[in-house]
Amino acid sequence: MTITIAINTDSINNLDLSPVSTVIEKIFQEQAIVSQEQQLRFDIKYALEPSDPRELSEIPEVRLWFVRLDAKYPWLPFLLDWKAGEFARYTAMLVPHQFSPKEGIQFNPEALEIFLMHKIFILSDWLKQQGLPSQSRLKSLAQMLGYELDDAFFEAF
Repeated sequence: MTITIAINTDSINNLDLSPVSTVIEKIFQEQAIVSQEQQLRFDIKYALEPSDPRELSEIPEVRLWFVRLDAKYPWLPFLLDWKAGEFARYTAMLVPHQFSPKEGIQFNPEALEIFLMHKIFILSDWLKQQGLPSQSRLKSLAQMLGYELDDAFFEAF
């Protein structure tokens, strides 16, 4: 069952994570973490001038809110609805990129690789703490960003 969290201008400008915290606390209280895998979406309503052409990932205040969110819940990609593009949008909030009308989003390659490896290590440890198998999940996460992880990679840690 998809969970949509509404985020508004006030939450973003005040770096208020309570809309997310409320949902995550409920998931943990109900011990429903596995059933909520890849079910979380954000409905972001950020006030912009009508003439402002920027995407949400180009707005410093929105990006800062996501930086704070990632600092508090570094394992959040586990819950994000990847099929709906939430992981890609989350990545765009945290990784330097440029947007091209022809080619779409173009991430800084080195920054993307660092971000991915950081998430792989965090999620590997977190999934083990949750008693969940991790290797196939982490390989899928890497594939979402265009990387292939060899089985031998996971033997290193």
